[in-house]
Amino acid sequence: MSPRVRRHRGARESLTSVILIAESLVVFLGGLVVFGLKVLPDGIEDWWGIVGGSVLAVLMIVTAGLTRHLWAIVVGAVLQLVLAAGAILVPALLMAVAVFGGMYVYATIKGGALDERNAALAAQAETNGD
Repeated sequence: MSPRVRRHRGARESLTSVILIAESLVVFLGGLVVFGLKVLPDGIEDWWGIVGGSVLAVLMIVTAGLTRHLWAIVVGAVLQLVLAAGAILVPALLMAVAVFGGMYVYATIKGGALDERNAALAAQAETNGD
């Protein structure tokens, strides 16, 4: 029985998934900060900060596993905007939005360019018989 051949992962898929996984940890900790600072509006229990951070972190992890699809890249961008909305409660989250959002945008643009270049090189090598 031969070993299973792994599916080829492009640069955009690899980079965006790594960024989303790392960001999920920061998002979870951000939920703990929302809970600890008690910044939620009156009438909303403080433990909802932990729930919100946990749900957003899990969504990021799930999206990271699906980044081979273009729609998942878009979902990842929407999750960046959701985190930016959390900066209304804790302005320090803007730093996480700036760092991870910037990396996410760079990964989608540069990773896509690398994937196109690699595909062109592979096609060229195939036509040359290499």
